[in-house]
Parts: sequence; C-alpha cells; structure tokens
Amino acid sequence: MEERRLPTAFIDAMQKQMGSDAEGLFHAITGSVSPVSIRINPKKWHQEAPADRVPWCETGYYLPERPAFTLDPLFHAGCYYVQEASSMFLERIIKTYIKEPSVVLDLCAAPGGKSTLALSCLPPDSLLVSNEPIRSRANILMENMVKWGYPNSVVTCNYAPDFEYLGELFDVVIADVPCSGEGMFRKDSVAIEEWSESNVWMCQKRQREIVSGIWSCLKPGGILIYSTCTYNVHEDEENVEWICEELGGRCLPVDTESAWGIIGNQLGHPAYPCYHFFPHQTRGEGFFACVLMKDSTSESRSSSVPKKDKKKAKPNAKSPLSPGNYLQQAEAYELTENDGVFTAFPRNHSHLLGLLQRRLHLLHHGIVLGEMKGKKICPSHSLAMSTALLPHSFPTVEVDIPTALSYLRRESLTLDASVPRGYVLLTHQGTPLGFANNLGSRANNLYPEYWKIRQRE
Repeated sequence: MEERRLPTAFIDAMQKQMGSDAEGLFHAITGSVSPVSIRINPKKWHQEAPADRVPWCETGYYLPERPAFTLDPLFHAGCYYVQEASSMFLERIIKTYIKEPSVVLDLCAAPGGKSTLALSCLPPDSLLVSNEPIRSRANILMENMVKWGYPNSVVTCNYAPDFEYLGELFDVVIADVPCSGEGMFRKDSVAIEEWSESNVWMCQKRQREIVSGIWSCLKPGGILIYSTCTYNVHEDEENVEWICEELGGRCLPVDTESAWGIIGNQLGHPAYPCYHFFPHQTRGEGFFACVLMKDSTSESRSSSVPKKDKKKAKPNAKSPLSPGNYLQQAEAYELTENDGVFTAFPRNHSHLLGLLQRRLHLLHHGIVLGEMKGKKICPSHSLAMSTALLPHSFPTVEVDIPTALSYLRRESLTLDASVPRGYVLLTHQGTPLGFANNLGSRANNLYPEYWKIRQRE
C-alpha cells in the first residue's frame, strides 16, 4: 500500500471536528485497504450470491479480494455493478420513503452507481432521469444504464439550470453533488493532492448553487436526497442547515443499527439528522447523506411549462416492427421512430417524453429496439441488454469465456455450423451479451465499438 500523507490543514480541521476520534480516521486513510463490494442486478443475477452482505443494502455484497472485473463477461452483461458499499445506503433511504410510483431525477449521476441502484429498488412504474453535464462522463453513464437494462430510464446531458423549465416535475431528486472528495483519500492519492481549504469553500458554494437551482423542480412534499463523499461539516451539515433555512427543507430520519457504525450530525443538531460513514467506523469509504422534504407550501421559482410541452411523444404508426415481437408485456410500451431508429418507451410515462425531449439533451431513453439498415432492421445492443427482452425472440448461442471475451473485444467470430444464419443473441451462463449477424462462414460482431474491452489476461 502506497504511503498517504494527509494535508496539515485537513488534519487540523478533522481534529477540531472529531476530537480524539480523528486519529482513527487518519489511521484508516493511511494504513488500511479499501473493501471491495458489488451490488447485484436482481433481474439478471442467477448465480449464487456472495456470503458477506452489505448490511444496509439487500443486493450489496463484500468480496474477499478484488477480481479482474474487466475479464468477467457477466460484469459487461449488467449482472452486477462494482460500487462502494457506503453509497449503497441510498437503498435504505429509497425503501424508507418512496412507496409509490415516482418520477425521480439523479442530477449528478455518472458513472451510474446510484442510478442503477435506484432502478433496482424504486416502486414499479417509476421513471428515473439520470443526468450528467459532462459529455464524456455522460457517455459512461449511458453505457452503464443500458447494460443495467431497465426500460423505465432516461439519460440526459444537461446542467442543473436546464431543468428549471420543467417546473415541479420530480417527486424525488438525488443530488450526489461534486465535492472536495475527502472520502476518496484512502482509494485515490490524487484526491489528497488536489485537496485544499479553498477548494472546500468553493465546493460549498457550488453545492448550494446546484441545490438551489434544482429545488424549483421538486414537487412540494417531494424528497431531496443530498449526499457527498466528503467528511467536513462545511459541505455536509452546514449545507443541510442552509437548505432548510433558505429553501424550506425539513430533514427526515432514516432508521439505522448501531452495529453499522454510522455517525450522526457532527454539529450535534438533533433537528438535522445526518448520516456519516467514516472508514474507521463503517466498512466502506467516506460518505455523507441527508434526506430533506420540500415544504408542501413552497412556491415554484421556475417559469410555468408551456402547455404544448405536455404533449406525448408522437408514436410511429407505420413501424415495420412491433414491440410484441421482442418485449415482454409489449402493451406497456409505445413505439417511436427517429431517423430510422426505433425505440420503445413505457406508455405510462410517454406524456413526459415529449417534454424531456424538447427541454433537455437526451442521450438514451427506454429500449432502443433497432435501426433500419437498407430494408432490414439491425437489432440494438440496448435490446440485448434489456430486462424486458422476450425470451426466444432471437436464436441464442451459449458461449464459453474465451469466446465471450473475444466478442467483448469486438474480434471476428466463427460460430458452429448448426447456428442459423441471421441475427443471433450470444449468451454466457444464460445471460445475454449482445448480437452477432451470422453469415455462415463468419459472424459479424455487433458489440458497440466504443465499449469494447482492451485488457488481456
């Protein structure tokens, strides 16, 4: 383990905040190894679960060591997500307060850990909008969301002010805001090098701007889940108090167990229940979370949404394909077409799709079924990854690990002579990996070019 030298100003600040308990924190950062944890996809995981479960997340598990995830085909198939255990506390929050179908925004969502978790535990018929303003990170978010395979998902690439035009649209906003990253010190030496007191104050200012900008998009009585991966009270407790006093929020408690080692409000204010994960107390990295309800009497600060934006996305009435050929419960989807690309979107949220398309930059939504190539439709990788894919809608070819890795590297393939010609679905351990077009003498590899893996054994 490489040596970690903590900034003097950080040491002084934590000693002032935590007293003698700060020494345990410093030792954990500089002298211990981060635990490895994954969260399984309940709609795709068919293997035996690991034995060591994360106590605050029903689908989270610790691993005894870090395997080569890149060389595991099931990782690329969306069977599980590699996620830091502390941040899985989001599941506890969602299951405590979100009981009915909801429209949810994950505002700062890349690379997708909290979004994939939310999709797994939100009530059925909910809709999740996952946003990331930086395009390169948004592309990674889109990849992870497509692989997770849930159709009630939209991926956008926008800054927080862009959402103001939507009005009070969201029942829940997840705001895992950019922070000074103190909670990543144990895992990332660069986070230590980039830390400064001035950056802490800059982050606090930026966090308040982000929350105040999105607050008007939250329905009265709606829930804001505020979180950071930092320890200091300036970006955590002080911002929570600011949200309550300036924006009209009210903190809500979340039941925890003492054995988990979660620490409460560091300023000792019982009216503002907060949840700190410190690596010397909990089995995870640094994380902070607080749940706030918007005052039901709050007035929207955004302009009203024009009525024309409330129209449904226009369906394609002359489609050459039908969702019934590919999707389970096909009647639950509405089909749209754009430049030869056919997409199925949950019908119960289609009235929102037009609004989102007009106001935001959408990278992905619903299930992309396929694209017209001449007179034929080439099936999309989004369809292969979808948890709604109808079994036996394509001929399937079960492949071993070497063949699976060759496919994921987008190398050329030769399939058995018994495999029918045309589009076939490659699977590994019964889980779809993606499509290939079998020509007989060879098969065209249709795995997305930008997602191919480059690591060798």
